[in-house]
Amino acid sequence: MTDRRGFLKAGSAAVLLGTLGASPAARADVPDHLWEGYDFGPGPAVRDRLDQGPFGEQGVDSWATINYTSPSEKHIRNFGCGLVGYTWEEGGPSLAARRGEQTLEDHVEKLAALPFVDILYIRCDWRDVQSSPGRLDLHPVWGLTLDAAKRYGLKVGFRVQLSNTVGQPKRLALPDFLQEKVPLVNIGRRPGTNFDFREPRYDHPEFRKAFRALNALLAAEFDSNPLFEFMDLMMYGFWGEGHTGGLPNPIPDYLTAEKTFAEFTRWQIEAWKTVPLAVNTQPDSSRAGNREVQDMLVRSGGWLRSDSIVHDEPIQIECLANRPPWSAVVMEQGWRRDYDVDQIPVDSSGVNSKEKSMLKVLELGGNYWSLWTEAGNLARYHERYPRGFTTLQQRMGHRVRPGWVWQREREGLLELIVGFVNDGVAGVPGALRVTVEAADGSWRSSGCLDAGRPFGGKVRQAGFLLPPRMYGKKIKIRGEIETKGVTRPLVWACAEKLEADNSFPVQLKEKGKLVWGEYF
Repeated sequence: MTDRRGFLKAGSAAVLLGTLGASPAARADVPDHLWEGYDFGPGPAVRDRLDQGPFGEQGVDSWATINYTSPSEKHIRNFGCGLVGYTWEEGGPSLAARRGEQTLEDHVEKLAALPFVDILYIRCDWRDVQSSPGRLDLHPVWGLTLDAAKRYGLKVGFRVQLSNTVGQPKRLALPDFLQEKVPLVNIGRRPGTNFDFREPRYDHPEFRKAFRALNALLAAEFDSNPLFEFMDLMMYGFWGEGHTGGLPNPIPDYLTAEKTFAEFTRWQIEAWKTVPLAVNTQPDSSRAGNREVQDMLVRSGGWLRSDSIVHDEPIQIECLANRPPWSAVVMEQGWRRDYDVDQIPVDSSGVNSKEKSMLKVLELGGNYWSLWTEAGNLARYHERYPRGFTTLQQRMGHRVRPGWVWQREREGLLELIVGFVNDGVAGVPGALRVTVEAADGSWRSSGCLDAGRPFGGKVRQAGFLLPPRMYGKKIKIRGEIETKGVTRPLVWACAEKLEADNSFPVQLKEKGKLVWGEYF
């Protein structure tokens, strides 16, 4: 197993060498800055913006609270949050499958069958998706993962690594056909290794050409597939995280590196029109233009991710915790990723180290927590320490419901106002689209709240004008999450019973029957 943070710290001295031939005068286009209060723009534009108040009393003839809800404690699967099981990580599938003690099929099946898993995730090398130019040659884990996700009602996330420490020096992440065309640079060795790590010249014309083609092939295959929840941006360096662990960048100067990876980012943003992209928040220790890449991705409506919630640098925690509210966070903690209950330390208060780390996701307002590959260990862990996963299921990400429903008459018009409550710790990753419709299908109205609203722990109101014929009728309030113009169904996170289509039912009062301030 790879200890990312140990790998980075062990090579911190090497970064003092800088990049090969780097100019000390080079500066990033986006300097270090606090994310709290930073202007990333207004966020994704919304279609059909709803009236979001203020809803004063001027002109109001009568009103009543006709319904209200309480929060649910159930595990609810919604787009934009969940627990992530890895069918493949940088070293492969489960330990048993790598040793030949378990089939790949059995590994994927057991992971997908865990009741607390929401997302299946693949992190593989470029060579695992392409062996010849012009086409995809997907490793069998892709078909198995997509099939299991479909059968168990799960979603899929992935990253294709342009570089990997696993398998070096003999096996690189790049497919063989590309290694024949692109120069490989020895960037040095790490303490405890007896070989030099090699990185490709990412700025080489053949690499750029092949990368752009790979991105187009992946987008053509997966971007329109509704099973896909998110894709990690394909970034520079080890594991695609934007660094080479303190070893020098193979690109000769910083400005070329920044231009190269800004270009790669732009290509990905342009190609992925449906699936959200998530960028690693790794500081720019390898001088690869990470700040520019992160800024571009966030301004496009993208998400963030990080790999070590306990061992992240202060600057990463600040940006994750203070990101724009419409941006989700995918969070890992690679330390003790096997979830072996017999090896996990427990402190004097009886709290185990994995639980301590995963609950910090809530402090960041995070959306996803990564579970890695070991299905059997994960099941045993949850049985012995159920509080961790259960708490994340109840609070992580967004948990939105129609908290208050008011009916009122204003200037002779029938008006419905809904106060949407978010019991989760994160804003809505995109925009909340709300549809109010007659239960008999005779009328409907739809529109969006502003991006990210309601924020975690907050309330956002929206108003709907109803035609006079709706007095006394039963209506339904239905929610969806909209990103990049694509809507995905939302299950309201309320304890009250929903309709079969996951809408919330409301009975409107008859005309003249509203009692001022009356409540349901």
